[in-house]
Amino acid sequence: MKLRGQRLRTEQKYYLHLHDYIAMRSRLSNALQLDDHSVTSDGYNIRSLYFDDVKRTSLETKNDGIFNRQKFRIRMYNDSDRFIALERKSKLGEYIAKEAVEITREQYDKIMTGEYEFLKQSEESLLREFYAALQTYGYQPTTIVDYWREAYIYSYGNVRITFDKRLAVGSNNLDIFHPELSHSEILPPALTIMEVKYDDMLPEKVRQLLRPTANLRSSISKYVLCREKLMHLHTQ
Repeated sequence: MKLRGQRLRTEQKYYLHLHDYIAMRSRLSNALQLDDHSVTSDGYNIRSLYFDDVKRTSLETKNDGIFNRQKFRIRMYNDSDRFIALERKSKLGEYIAKEAVEITREQYDKIMTGEYEFLKQSEESLLREFYAALQTYGYQPTTIVDYWREAYIYSYGNVRITFDKRLAVGSNNLDIFHPELSHSEILPPALTIMEVKYDDMLPEKVRQLLRPTANLRSSISKYVLCREKLMHLHTQ
């Protein structure tokens, strides 16, 4: 099954307490391959700038449990502008599809200053549709989401299992490259978010490694957690 030409993948999320994370990490690290992008034992850093409209559509459709929804974001890794991606993450029930296109630091800076007419002329359909979101629907930067990701992969079934730690929201700025960007942590240090993503089916080998976490499955949106935290900070 596809959405806008992108293959839909199953995505399942779990909250893990410290002892569950340590046990799960031990099992997975002995059986699966650590993602090559890891720069430390904690994995790698992800920082994303999310966009939303004045109606807070991206926020409210998640909170209202809308079956079909999408989010635009600009993402960078390890505090570097060597690779910047504009992404659209779409969700259809428990299935997800992610589209991404690389942009330059200069293009990012233009978007942030409202000089985004170049998007309309792009050969990339995702950039043109992002232009429509900005120009027609009034999308604008709303929230910076920052965390460390430890990822393990299994080629059969295109399985990707991630542990997202130290989730924080940018609390004083909406520029992911701002040198004085401050963060406010969202979750207790002992809590980790585990995400399990795969194509058509979860291989039995991986399913056995994940037990007994089925009872911990939750509906989690890092964007919603950070957006609501930021809204709370701004009302204090």
